[in-house]
Amino acid sequence: MHFTDRTAELRELNEALAENRRDGTRMFAVLSGPGGVGKTALALHWAHTACDLFADGQLYVDLAGFSGSSPVPPEEALGLFLRSLGVPAREVPVQIAEQAALYRSMTADKKLLVLLDNAYSAAQVRPLAPNSPSSAVLVTSRNRLTGLVAEGARLVEVGPLGKLSAVRLLAKVVGNKRVTDDPERAEALVGMCGGLPIAVRVAAARLASRPKWSVQKVLTELTDERSRLSMLSAPELSVQTTFDLSYRALQPTAAALYRRLALHPGREFGASVATSVLEKDDSHTLLEELVDGSLVESVGESRYRFHDLLRLHARSKANSEDGADERARAVRRMVEWYLRGAMAADVVVTPHRRRLNYEFLAPPEDVPEFADRESALVWLEEERQNLIMCGRVAEERGWWELAWHLSDTLWPLLLHHKHYRDRLEIDRRGVEAARRWGHRFAEAVMLRRLGMVCTTVRRFDEAEKHLKASAAIAEKIGDRREAADAGEALALLHMARGRFSEAAGLFERLAQVNRELRAERSLGLTLINLGRALTWLDRTDEALEALREATALFRELDPPDPYNQARVVVAQAAAYLRADDLPSAGRTARSALEALSGLGSKQAMAESHQLLAEIAERQGNAEQAAEHWEQALRLYTDIGSSKADDIARRLRGADGDPEPPASDS
Repeated sequence: MHFTDRTAELRELNEALAENRRDGTRMFAVLSGPGGVGKTALALHWAHTACDLFADGQLYVDLAGFSGSSPVPPEEALGLFLRSLGVPAREVPVQIAEQAALYRSMTADKKLLVLLDNAYSAAQVRPLAPNSPSSAVLVTSRNRLTGLVAEGARLVEVGPLGKLSAVRLLAKVVGNKRVTDDPERAEALVGMCGGLPIAVRVAAARLASRPKWSVQKVLTELTDERSRLSMLSAPELSVQTTFDLSYRALQPTAAALYRRLALHPGREFGASVATSVLEKDDSHTLLEELVDGSLVESVGESRYRFHDLLRLHARSKANSEDGADERARAVRRMVEWYLRGAMAADVVVTPHRRRLNYEFLAPPEDVPEFADRESALVWLEEERQNLIMCGRVAEERGWWELAWHLSDTLWPLLLHHKHYRDRLEIDRRGVEAARRWGHRFAEAVMLRRLGMVCTTVRRFDEAEKHLKASAAIAEKIGDRREAADAGEALALLHMARGRFSEAAGLFERLAQVNRELRAERSLGLTLINLGRALTWLDRTDEALEALREATALFRELDPPDPYNQARVVVAQAAAYLRADDLPSAGRTARSALEALSGLGSKQAMAESHQLLAEIAERQGNAEQAAEHWEQALRLYTDIGSSKADDIARRLRGADGDPEPPASDS
């Protein structure tokens, strides 16, 4: 058997043995991990290296916990051990209590290493532990055997091999030359195997038995996920069979959870989403059963994922054991669970905006609740990739209304954390979903957002096309509010192009429209942008007047809008700086930065640092200016803003005028 690395696990076992020897107690360790991960190879290797420490020898038994047949009863294993210790077969007691008593007395003063391979349960293991404090017990199991851990056993989790270790294992089987001749494809091959030793060994065996084949040949065979498990199976070494044995050990409801969670759109998931899969109150308990059985991996507090090959196995079981309607229902319930969570976060972060209703297939349960903006944004960020994947799945399945809502509810995250590359995809999908759904207002909203992000990433012609289309739809359906919002976005596009007079004129007309509509918050937003435009036109008195009105409007909003209140202060600081009122500019910019630091808006925080840097430069404080430029660069880089390049050039000493302010969208 080829053994590779496992340095960390071997070190942990050696430390456990040394610790127990110091304390004068018996070592008890459980190696736990999925089938095929190499637990037995690790246990045998450690036993071989430690053999000199156990003068009275080693006892080994395969307890057949996951062999496809019945696990070995403790009395059968005890009989084997007693005979190995010299008890004649005819003198081995029949009753397990008598066997255990004899075993304890015979091992009381011995230095034995007892290796219990492939254990199914703690009850199967307990009678086989020797009585001597100088002995050691090493157990391998696909289950975590938490009962033993609670009694003092050390749990050592055995995971897949790292990339370099897996490549070394491949090279041991097929020879170094074939691997070193094509190292990139060798790494890709072990990546297809997920670092699982049994899978790497099967792939290596295919190569070793076919000397004329290249690594690329086997890699190509494994590319198709539908056939990967069958390709990683050989008569006596089968990944499929290994996983099947673990699957058959599950109770029916846990098996159903295993199958359906594998349909989860994203790579990682939280514990609560399991409640949407089975419609049962014990979903959390069943999920822990999957973790204890090493079929699902715990990757953080209440966060889980499948090994890539186990996910393929679980999906194959879902395809063979669940009907298409049942699978679709499970996927939809998971996707709707995420939508419900995003909706709850959206209401907390952006309570004022217009929304469309959505009729859920079934009311999602155990959905998150948020006490404040920060916790809502943290959840949206944590689940960002899952929410994006849910949108893709909804689109693939033709659930157009659901797909649009998944794009829509990501707005607060995109507003505050930007993620411009993600946003381009999300908004494009939102436009397509709205069109397929046949909802004109939804289409106008998403075209406007797509135009806004195109403005931000300086795709101005594309932005203009989308924004004009949004305005045309809004006017056609008679929605003055949405038409005004599209006009606002067009005015921001003028700003980004440096057409400040044109922008200011449009903002002034939109302010009048918002007054007619009695849309106080929208009026406040328009006045912020008008103040910015007037600042660039050196009409700072008018700018500050518009911003004072915006301040009054936001102060009266219920619920409050602290984010846009802070944006007013940033705009005021810019106006003071333009007017060369450095004390007022500095005081105001610092006030804005303090408010924004608690709101998580990197864009507005970066603008505040940029203002403070320019103020410090004018005051002759080069060191302080550099600190603020560095902070602005970091924040703009985090959100993928084009302003990062300009600031980087400035810090390198290159000349350059500042860009017109981008819309904070």
